[in-house]
Amino acid sequence: MANPNVGGPDAGPVATDPTPGKHPIAPLPFDPTRLKGLSEKLLRSHHENNYGGAVKNLNKVEEELARVTKDTPAFLAGGLKERELVFNNSMVLHELYFGNLGGDGKPGSAIQAALSRAFGSLARWEELFRLTGMSLAGGSGWVVLDYNFQSRQLRTHWSGNHSQTAASSQPLLVMDMYEHAYQMDYGAAAPKYIDAFFANINWDAVAKRI
Repeated sequence: MANPNVGGPDAGPVATDPTPGKHPIAPLPFDPTRLKGLSEKLLRSHHENNYGGAVKNLNKVEEELARVTKDTPAFLAGGLKERELVFNNSMVLHELYFGNLGGDGKPGSAIQAALSRAFGSLARWEELFRLTGMSLAGGSGWVVLDYNFQSRQLRTHWSGNHSQTAASSQPLLVMDMYEHAYQMDYGAAAPKYIDAFFANINWDAVAKRI
């Protein structure tokens, strides 16, 4: 469903193999040496270890789930399903996160207008998005601007871990607030990381998702 407030082509599916246990690790969609304020070392480590680890673990969990039978204890099946949810969400959110980096941080007029309609102004949306990010500083989680199909509105949501998500919503802009996303470059200085994130947002990718 397209948002009637903002035009743009379809984003298309996330670049993963739908075959259980065969999800590939998608490459970084940008040159990691060219982002402002985010080092190549940090980006490659984040991509290879955290995102890549989630994909590999999801594949292993799906392989185990394929061996489940009617005689498998329910608690074992439940544990696998919980891990499946966590690793799947981590994979998807990381792909969306890397996919909305690599830009110049300057939103186009259509994006600005949509955020202004939803939040009162672009500045007000950014203020709330940054503040939500700071609420997760020193901990773990995600900040997500999404489109809610139930209310047909743009909203910013807080997620404390990989398994929390807003129901009936499509993520449009994703910011990783786990410490692995910034500690290597900024230590505990989360505000500096958030500044760097905003400087590198690929708003064209966000427009395509809308």
